[in-house]
Amino acid sequence: MDNQTDQPTKHRSLVWPVTRLGWWAIGLVALYAILSILNTAVFMRVTFSEQVTRTVLPFYGIFMLLCGLAGAIIALVAIIRKKEHSILVWICLLPGLFVLFLVFGELLFPH
Repeated sequence: MDNQTDQPTKHRSLVWPVTRLGWWAIGLVALYAILSILNTAVFMRVTFSEQVTRTVLPFYGIFMLLCGLAGAIIALVAIIRKKEHSILVWICLLPGLFVLFLVFGELLFPH
């Protein structure tokens, strides 16, 4: 009897990613979600000095948006080039679309 035919086939999960890029995408989007929640819960409710408002908070916002966009780009690369089939990696595309919506909205209709 051949041992290779007795081996069970590996089951690929549709939830968890199997590629390293898929895990990176999930990590960056999770960081984006944490920073966004922190932004909404803390930074939007607390009044800061003029200096902090003009120097620190814009960089925080840009870093937060770049995490969401980078996570979506890495997820797209994982899906197209590495043939990632994970549902979580597909969901990672949504924050990137939201960030693009915010950036294009700000560029088209500045306030």
